[in-house]
Amino acid sequence: MKSSSSPTLQISYPGDRLWRDRQPSRYALKWRHNQLLVSLAKDDKQRYLPDLDDERSLAECLQHSPVRLVRIDPSLGETKLRLWADACWQAHKPVFLRLPSTSELPGKRNPLSWSLKRLFDWCMAAILLLVFSPVMLGLVLLIQRDSAGPIFSRQWRVGERGKLFRILKFRTTAEKEDGVVAIAPLARWMLKYNLDKLPQLFNVLRGEMSLVGPRPYNLHDAARIGPEGLRRLNALPGIAGDWLVQARANWRDLEALNYRDLEYLRSWSIWRDLKILPLTMIKVFSSFSAY
Repeated sequence: MKSSSSPTLQISYPGDRLWRDRQPSRYALKWRHNQLLVSLAKDDKQRYLPDLDDERSLAECLQHSPVRLVRIDPSLGETKLRLWADACWQAHKPVFLRLPSTSELPGKRNPLSWSLKRLFDWCMAAILLLVFSPVMLGLVLLIQRDSAGPIFSRQWRVGERGKLFRILKFRTTAEKEDGVVAIAPLARWMLKYNLDKLPQLFNVLRGEMSLVGPRPYNLHDAARIGPEGLRRLNALPGIAGDWLVQARANWRDLEALNYRDLEYLRSWSIWRDLKILPLTMIKVFSSFSAY
């Protein structure tokens, strides 16, 4: 095993994550089996490398390197996680969070049932895309007429084994002349009936999501979750799940969400997923608003 280190620096200011995220950082970089492992340093004895804090320069470095994939430590914080994720995307390098392994994943305990679930996901996603294609085409035209800007919103989420992917949604915001972000009546209507999430069926077809599974964590939550909760981020996230059919007031409690997700993973079965899907549809058609 080959490994090497680069100049590093620890920045630690308890209780002030935002300030820390905006500071120049010196990283600990290790090469291992054509993987680049990225974390913050544990000492302040090394010099600062400015290219690692500039997205374009970092992307160019990664593009011309022999690195096949990048693994980044969640403790870098939301801002730097996004910087590295965006740079890796530009350089066409897959990027993962560095997570502890876990034996609680359904795919490890029930490989045959899990394979059937993935086949079901792919088939159902393809069918639903065909069924909803007229609705999606109509929404594309309405969004274009409603305001200028891209049709889709792409946001980073944590996928299976910590792989970062860009979740797809219909855009629900628009920029005003004074820079204020506005939500148009069309966007409110889409959010009310979860129609903004229809493009996530493409994420399912690409293998990045399941129809039913734990909540897809964003970079903000991934950076602040506790060490034990990091194990849960190995799981394949879902468009629907227990977290969606419960009261939205509980979603702000990250530990409660994580506990529910872990309970779902420990007791997972195909039959449980088949029970969750109709409950989700009931919530959607009763005007329950998703995240």
